[in-house]
Amino acid sequence: MSELFSMSAHQPSDGLAFQGFYEAGPPGRRRSHRSLATPHLDRLRHGFARVLLLACLTGIASIGAAEMNDTKSSSQMEIAVFGGGCFWCLDAQFKLVQGVKSVISGYAGGTTKNPTYEQVCTETTGHAEVVQVEFDPSVVSYADLLRKFFHAHDPTTLNRQGADVGTSYRSIILYRDATQKAGAEEIKKEAQKDWPDPIVTEIAPLQAFYKAEDYHQDYFAKNPTQGYCRLVVAPKVRKFEKMLHEEKH
Repeated sequence: MSELFSMSAHQPSDGLAFQGFYEAGPPGRRRSHRSLATPHLDRLRHGFARVLLLACLTGIASIGAAEMNDTKSSSQMEIAVFGGGCFWCLDAQFKLVQGVKSVISGYAGGTTKNPTYEQVCTETTGHAEVVQVEFDPSVVSYADLLRKFFHAHDPTTLNRQGADVGTSYRSIILYRDATQKAGAEEIKKEAQKDWPDPIVTEIAPLQAFYKAEDYHQDYFAKNPTQGYCRLVVAPKVRKFEKMLHEEKH
């Protein structure tokens, strides 16, 4: 009895993947399955090519979408610039705020271009030590950042924070546009109820922000046992952290 397909020990040695299979033919002659295998393999190859092409296109589309989302996310970030004493303090404090992406210590509010720390310390550049805060407004608003700013330092002491004296230590908010200016003025008035003395925080347009030297960046995190950090920065950070905790509860 002839069979449609059968395994046979008399397999051809043509190396085909389908060499164990034969198609029944006339008595005395069996035909290799090559004639059937070739179009079948072609269909498999074409099908695999289509799947591979689809996967590649899907991958490219996914990468493109991710890049667009990254761009969109980056474009949604906003910048706030303010100063209130030594920037080591504000840097460490605002890195604790949810929604803040980065904090950079620097100089602003003066006239000297590309000032150095030594120049700013002479109190002749007009610059104040400030921080540039990049934040996500969908998580924390500009107004909320300023409310925290007015609790992060003493805004009632003119050109001074504790033992740090000079215009470089003044309380200042540098606005980037009319919206930030209006917001700063509103929150300054709102904050006055929390302070018995008049708030002397300066509100001025941001002309330029100059990033401070690398060793000033993340200073408290890198030097927690340094004298000033232990005596001045650490207590302010603990107080600020406590305030943030109370806001959540």
